[in-house]
This record gives sequence, structure tokens and C-alpha cells, in this order.
Amino acid sequence: MVLNEAQINQLASRLIEAEATCQQIGLLSELHPDMGMDDAYAIQKAILKHKLALGRTVMGWKIGLTSRAMQQALNIDIPDSGVLFDDMLFKNDCVVPAGRFIQPRVEAEIAFVMKSPLTGDTITREDVIAATDYVAPSLEILDTRVQRVSADTGNNRTVIDTISDNAANAGIVLGDKTHDVSAFDLRWVGAIVSRDGEVEETGLGAGVLNDPVAGIVWLTRRMSQYGQDIKAGDVILSGSFIRPLETTSGTVIEADYGDFGTVKCTFE
Repeated sequence: MVLNEAQINQLASRLIEAEATCQQIGLLSELHPDMGMDDAYAIQKAILKHKLALGRTVMGWKIGLTSRAMQQALNIDIPDSGVLFDDMLFKNDCVVPAGRFIQPRVEAEIAFVMKSPLTGDTITREDVIAATDYVAPSLEILDTRVQRVSADTGNNRTVIDTISDNAANAGIVLGDKTHDVSAFDLRWVGAIVSRDGEVEETGLGAGVLNDPVAGIVWLTRRMSQYGQDIKAGDVILSGSFIRPLETTSGTVIEADYGDFGTVKCTFE
């Protein structure tokens, strides 16, 4: 690691303030160009500690950057992850209040809800299936407390910025239909995603590491490196199989997963 504890806490505080004030900050990757993923996850962990102290609880975890296209865009070859907090959960067909987020975007994902814990770096696909209570359609609401593009240099944010910013987590909308994890071939579960009634994106679960279950395996092993684990009851967003859709006031996003279910949200 490059950063010391004081620097980690300072950067975490800046991100927390950015979220509270809806005012983005500059790229951390420019401020500390030598920092790596361990530093970024340490900042994320400091944010987690702060929110727990405020009374928030961990609802689960998200996996990001699972598609090859997104990985190539950021010049990486592995996903990233972040924490889902209890105040991020929205009901299906919800209205997201104006001013809640800075620049919200939406992705379609398959959500896993766990019935037993997962831990360790030897977890297998079979372990994940055995530990899953059910799967459901979902939308992830992304937001960024860090500028996507530096106002000073024109540089794009990097995976270091994204991880530090809790993997751009903001919200999750769960569909009403739930299914046994073995009821569908999740590689072939897909969605037609519309914005304001017009189809913008389509995709299949196979876009997530060729198998959404593989994402949960990766997450469990990654978390073991940082002394974390998945607990019973956790909701896990397994990764998006579409590009993020931009939203503005009045935007309606709907993902039609066919027999798997439908999930929708409206931005006030």
C-alpha cells in the first residue's frame, strides 16, 4: 500500500462529504497517482466503518466491471466490488426522489439473496449454489462522488477512483419475482431494458463472466483477502450485462426479463 492511515481516512471523509453535499470531488488517482487497489479498498473500508458508526447496516455487496468491454475500457482484467447499505434499497416501481443522487445511471443485473454464509478463497460454484436462497431481477442505481472526467486535466477516472468510491454504489431496486437458483440457466436469463418506453439495451446473464454464479465465487474469494465474508441474508448484485443508462428528471427505466420478472423505477 502507498497511503498511510491518515491519508486513507482523509480521502474517505472527502467522499463521504461529496455524497452528503451532492458535490463531486476530483480524481483521487490524480491526487495520488501511485495508489493501487489495496489503497482503494482501504478507503472503501473506511467509508464502511463510518457508515456503520452512523447506524447504517450492510445489506449486501455488488460486483462491478464484469463485462470484457468495461474491463478493456479501464485497462483492467478483473472486476471490482462494493458495499450495499440498508438505505440503498428501493421497492419495485419506486419513485427515486429528486436530489437524492448526483448523476444517477442504471444497470440491469441478476440479484442473489443468500441463505447461508460464504467465506474463504477456495469457494466453488457448487458452494455458491448451495448457499443461495433465491435469485431475482434487479436494477442497480449507480452514482459517482468522483468526477467521471477531471475538470482540470480531462483525464478519465480509473478503477482506483471507482473502488475508492464504493464501486459507484447508490441504490438497488429488487423485482417482485423470486426464483430458485437452479430454476433457470442464468447464462440465458436476459432483459430488454427501456428508457421512457424506448428500448435502449438488451443483454444476457452470460455477459457477466460467462456465468453470474462465477461473479459470486470471485467476490467471496476477493473478500477473503480483506478479512470480509458474505453473510446469510446478504443481497449480492452479480454484475451488469448492459451499459449504464443515463437518467434525468422524469426518466423511467424498466427492465423486462420475461418469465424471470420485471423491475422498474422512475426518477422524480
